Amino acid sequence: MNDAPVDDLAAQVAALPWYHSIELPGGIVTPGVVNNQRVLPRYHLPASLAGKSVLDIGAWDGFWSFEAARRGAADVLATDSFSWSGANWGSRESFLLARRALGFEGEVRDLFIDPTVLSPEAIGGQFDVVLFLGVMYHLEDPIGVLRRVTECTRELLVLETESTLNWLPFAAARVFPGAELNGDPTNWYQYNERALRGLLREMGFGACTTVFRYPLWRRFARATRDRLRGKSFRAAFYSSRIVIHARRS
Repeated sequence: MNDAPVDDLAAQVAALPWYHSIELPGGIVTPGVVNNQRVLPRYHLPASLAGKSVLDIGAWDGFWSFEAARRGAADVLATDSFSWSGANWGSRESFLLARRALGFEGEVRDLFIDPTVLSPEAIGGQFDVVLFLGVMYHLEDPIGVLRRVTECTRELLVLETESTLNWLPFAAARVFPGAELNGDPTNWYQYNERALRGLLREMGFGACTTVFRYPLWRRFARATRDRLRGKSFRAAFYSSRIVIHARRS
């Protein structure tokens, strides 16, 4: 654990941008956009990852990498490019500070790599558990990258992404040009559950289990709240998330 004074750590945290809310020593919580502890249960991560290797794709500030280490993973590799490049509002320094403060420098490795060039050769082999969380819908070639992610997965892939059109009786996807999805120009696609599960089966995952799907009533409530705050009802209502566990045959 970092032995820097709490006041000094707090000052370092305040100087950096944060997407993840991460509990650090001294009662400090990074001011992330996402309340990760609140949403953690929806991912249904294995209670123990003892002896497992874990790959975190799009690690950002590192919450999921550190959670894997807390659950006993033998090796954790955090990868990112979008938020670590310095070209966007994220910062690799945030990840490095959180890792240092939590004392995970020996348990969590990091690699700057874009998901479009992932391969077992590029990252040192396959990983038992792969976390592909909040990345797929940002990609211009999501199917191609999903294939690369599959090649890096030995046992379990945890996929979290945007999803829509789940009432349709067939596989489908929706494209959002510009900033139509949640006001973010980096958001491109939503696949429905049938499409996601079908793609995963095509890529060699024998068992696909949906462990979380954003309920319609919560989407409506969130969109109504945003409308009262002067934001777009439509943009918030369209945004809906799904978590699927895909296991190798």
